[in-house]
Amino acid sequence: MFLFRFSKAGGLCTAALMAILATPFVAGSTAAAPVKDLHQYCRKVGNDDTIREYSHALYRGTVEAFRKLFPDAKGALNDSDFETQAQYRCMNGRIMVCFVGANLPCVKMNADRHNAGAEAYCRSARDGDHVSAAAAGHDAVFSFQCRNGKAEVVGEPWKLDKRGFAKKLWAELPDR
Repeated sequence: MFLFRFSKAGGLCTAALMAILATPFVAGSTAAAPVKDLHQYCRKVGNDDTIREYSHALYRGTVEAFRKLFPDAKGALNDSDFETQAQYRCMNGRIMVCFVGANLPCVKMNADRHNAGAEAYCRSARDGDHVSAAAAGHDAVFSFQCRNGKAEVVGEPWKLDKRGFAKKLWAELPDR
């Protein structure tokens, strides 16, 4: 299990990082067929948005990428931690890795400003209510609040890479 120490100035809050540990969740995906050498496969295909599960062969690079995404995280990292969290895809011939958790979706994001879940929530909510990810969808790029029974976009949206995934959740896996 991960052991964390955080500074108040750290990137993600403690609750979000702890949720990574407690949430073995993959929204709407099924396991892709294993690839013997993912580095070689990604160099060959360039881009493949198929989400692939953890492989011990990628352990060392996965540790490096985790430390890059979560620099305030302390403690040992092992295979069992990554088996429920690490997911990979190919972008521009390189392996990208993401670590799933509550409100940390490793899926292609929904960039639609009109969100049926947020609209449904706001029809029965008070003005100013924040729409949760459970209502809007964990893959929503935008945050919403309710005004006059309608969902309104608020705050800054997630920044996406050229493939439609949240930039801040994915790191390039170092090549061997």
